[in-house]
Amino acid sequence: MSREQGVECRRLLERSAADQTLMTEEQEVFIKHLRGQGLKRTAQRDLILEVFLGTEGHVTGEDLYRLVRKQDASVGQTTVYRTLKLLTDSGLAREARFGDGRAHYEHNYKHEHHDHMICSACGKVIEFYSPELEAIQDKMAAKHRFELTSHLLRMIGVCSACRRQQERKINRKGLREKKHIKRPALRAPARGPQQ
Repeated sequence: MSREQGVECRRLLERSAADQTLMTEEQEVFIKHLRGQGLKRTAQRDLILEVFLGTEGHVTGEDLYRLVRKQDASVGQTTVYRTLKLLTDSGLAREARFGDGRAHYEHNYKHEHHDHMICSACGKVIEFYSPELEAIQDKMAAKHRFELTSHLLRMIGVCSACRRQQERKINRKGLREKKHIKRPALRAPARGPQQ
């Protein structure tokens, strides 16, 4: 980090420290977590938190890194990933896996519980809540004398838009095949020798 960037980071920290009234509840949770871990609050961590809180939906570490770099090119990828881990450990973020080999993160603090349906064709993620499913999970846990502390439900399938697209392809393919079917030519019945 250059001297100018360091000065700017200190200025940002001083400004946010002087104006505690503007600190969000999420920032307070994060700072408390950092202190509990014996870690320092830095301008880069503050920026990563701010950018993360400004996102909607699910972001990967790569997504967040690109967004943070737009605001401060000096922030490294390792810093973003380490801060994401801190955000998850503090309860501000929740990691979700959607079967694409990457971790996705979403807001967790004071957000309603929900589960996910993931389209295996296009990757679309649909969030939903079902009191019936929650009741079944609680019943199963009680039946097995299991104390639930958390759960994640992922349902993998094909969304309606992709199903419609697949049906259109099948219909078009069927029409093409019908056009290429050779029908036997109609022939006049064979006549015997003429007399």
